[in-house]
Amino acid sequence: MQYSLRVLILQLFILATIDSVYAWGKNGHRIVGEIASIRLTKETKKEVQALLGSRSLADISNWMDEIKSDESWNHASPWHYVNIPDNSKYADMEKNDEGDLVEALYFFETVWKNKKESKEKKAVALKCLVHLMGDLHQPLHVGRKEDKGGNKILVKWFGENKNLHQVWDEELIDFEKLSFKEYVSFLENGQKVDPTWNKGEIIDWINESYALRKDIYSLDQEKLSYDYHFKYKALLNEQLFKAGLRLALLLNRGSVKPKFVGTLPFKMGKTL
Repeated sequence: MQYSLRVLILQLFILATIDSVYAWGKNGHRIVGEIASIRLTKETKKEVQALLGSRSLADISNWMDEIKSDESWNHASPWHYVNIPDNSKYADMEKNDEGDLVEALYFFETVWKNKKESKEKKAVALKCLVHLMGDLHQPLHVGRKEDKGGNKILVKWFGENKNLHQVWDEELIDFEKLSFKEYVSFLENGQKVDPTWNKGEIIDWINESYALRKDIYSLDQEKLSYDYHFKYKALLNEQLFKAGLRLALLLNRGSVKPKFVGTLPFKMGKTL
């Protein structure tokens, strides 16, 4: 088989399997959950413990990816991302009839803050919030529809065939060769925190990720290695840290009514 044909087959295989890619990878989501856990109020910690028992936010942070194996949750696949066209705004764009990352976050925040909801529904909402807040801060989960958030942009990562989305989901984090707890310790001891990170609403953070994606999409090379890691390491760590801070902010806010901006086309009964 000629080399070019082998490459084509490999590329087609990658494109056929891109929907299975997990945002931030398992350790990325655990990092977000652990950073948030450190910042929960005593009242929120009690509520979380009542719902999860001995399990932590890091433990349940990948539940939304794991539940993909359950066909009854197939409808939730579009909630991991939102595709915003270039030079547009979420409020002005045509919405996905099946929901998106923005609508899912506001929906589950509403469930989380409703004191009349059952423990079972609040537990599911908590698991979804932990995971989706991580997704929100991976800029390519607020990517372009035409390339599936970078999934169709094929690159070489230290000589291995990857796509740009995979590099941001997993490779940049895995490159550090740290456990999630080691990574959290590293961030807690060295990350400079801007006070503005701990403010805002879901739609503000979506807009922030949307703005960050522009630089990531400006990729002018296909062979990525040490220089790419060096260029984006600080941004990667900022996004992981922001996600943890803001997850804690959201969970700690109590009964504040979320400002929903979408159409919420999916029904709670189908989800919980």
